[in-house]
Amino acid sequence: MPTILHRHRPRLARELRETLRLAVPLVLGQLSAVGMNLIDVLLAGHLDAHTLGAVAVGASVWTLALVAVIGVMMALPPSVAQLAGAGRRAAIAPLFHQAIWLALALGLALALGVYFGGTALIAHIGIDPALVPDTLRFLHAIAFGAPALALFFALRGLGEGIGLTRPTMYFSLLGLVLLGPIGYVFMYGRLGLPALGAQGSGVATALVLWLQAVAFALYVLRSRHYRDLHLLAHWQRPDPAALRELLRIGVPMGVTLFMEASLFVAVALIIGTLGTDVVASHQVALNVASVAFMVPLGLAMATTVRVGHAVGRGDGPGVRDAGRVGIGLTLVVQTLSAGAMLLLPRQIANLYTSDALVIGLAAQLLVLAGLFQFSDGIQVAANGALRGLKDTRIPMLITTFAYWGVGMPVGWWLAFPHGLGARGMWMGLIAGLSMAAVLLSWRFWKLARRDFGG
Repeated sequence: MPTILHRHRPRLARELRETLRLAVPLVLGQLSAVGMNLIDVLLAGHLDAHTLGAVAVGASVWTLALVAVIGVMMALPPSVAQLAGAGRRAAIAPLFHQAIWLALALGLALALGVYFGGTALIAHIGIDPALVPDTLRFLHAIAFGAPALALFFALRGLGEGIGLTRPTMYFSLLGLVLLGPIGYVFMYGRLGLPALGAQGSGVATALVLWLQAVAFALYVLRSRHYRDLHLLAHWQRPDPAALRELLRIGVPMGVTLFMEASLFVAVALIIGTLGTDVVASHQVALNVASVAFMVPLGLAMATTVRVGHAVGRGDGPGVRDAGRVGIGLTLVVQTLSAGAMLLLPRQIANLYTSDALVIGLAAQLLVLAGLFQFSDGIQVAANGALRGLKDTRIPMLITTFAYWGVGMPVGWWLAFPHGLGARGMWMGLIAGLSMAAVLLSWRFWKLARRDFGG
């Protein structure tokens, strides 16, 4: 056994270095996206409570709609990674062309859905009628950024698939830097423009999305790192077979992301019936957990690429090593986030509010958030590894069952019949995420051993 470990150690160390090289820029990119949401909230909150409420509701609807598009576009990184791993770089450009066509179609569908469907959805949510007009103005404005968002993820998927993750970081940070001043101008009315409030937030976000997409496209076309792909040579028309293959991989991922996002929205709506202080404490704990989640999410994206490269090479041990390293790194970082939430819950909550009651309630939820760090990390890491295998349909079924067949019923049962309130809903999240972690991990190791030996 020591001999086997000694022989495997250099390979695992190399895998660790490569995974970290890919993951660090992706983590920073994800944190930049969270930072953009924070900027929206801060700009709206300092304007007035009404604008904050309209932006918060509108952003929730927008997020719920866009996760499905993002999920479908996540079909590109593993597809490109497998081609790159197999040394078939000449096949990447035709695939990328199909991804651009798909992005344009999905972006247009998202724009139309948000613009025209927002009214019906807002009516059914049952929000304060006073917020409806400004919420719709926000949605109508931000809808114009939908095609840019889809194109951004196509460009991002190309780079990540060939192992270039720094561009994702660069252009995510660009959005973070631009949104503050542009949002301030449109929301507050500067440089001779009228103050647009919530609508200005939507306009600013849409404009920044287009600036990100255009800047990213220019970088891809001019950078030497992409030159050998010949992306503009022999531009391909839409190919139904290639588009169907991207959709076969991507649609289940879109459904998976939608199921997870809708679970958290549903939990927030249920907790919204329990009173203002409980809602505030839930928002504090959820924000902390969401920021912490960006680290394992970035690691999972890197794991997708590393597994995909190994699959393309036909390297069975490499597939398993990529899975081991991805999940192992995730456990390390989740230990740190769990430790902070379990040991310092009141101190963390105090960073968000001075209300003693909210701090106490949020601290209780942060302890529960600390407990689900491990299951949340493992489930996203295992899902990332499965994406590298292009295995998405069964993971979609697993996560749907875990989130809605286990998490939601358990949470509701503990929250109401057993009177645990918000804590019960969070215990339900722990149950759902734990079930997903167990089943997705089992699925990856089963496929890794069955299809790649070991």
